[in-house]
Amino acid sequence: MERKASTSFEDLHVWQKAHGLVLEVYEVTKSYPKDEIYGLTLQFRNSIRSVPANIAEGYKKTSKLDKLRFFNIAQGSLEETRYYAILSKDLGYIDELVFNSWMLQIIDISQLLNSYYDSIKKSIVPNKT
Repeated sequence: MERKASTSFEDLHVWQKAHGLVLEVYEVTKSYPKDEIYGLTLQFRNSIRSVPANIAEGYKKTSKLDKLRFFNIAQGSLEETRYYAILSKDLGYIDELVFNSWMLQIIDISQLLNSYYDSIKKSIVPNKT
């Protein structure tokens, strides 16, 4: 099956998955305690929102090194998001079902980001085998 070339960051599977998780985090964090609005809620939303935002920004960069930098930032933000999910579970703000769903999505997004990152990196530095 032939893959269609992307014309927008919205065509990227990794962006679609990350954006979906953003929407879930926003919905669930609406029920976090009000005293967390400028704490965990804000930090959690900022970190997850940064993932698809950096994918989008990196997509339009013409330099492959710039693309790598933005995808690397997205990876870092995803790890920060993983921590906030753990903290949310440990504080009792989310249940095991939500936590497990988010962890699976984070792993999936991480693997997609790593694959995309690796393919760009390989196109810059040819394999010397």
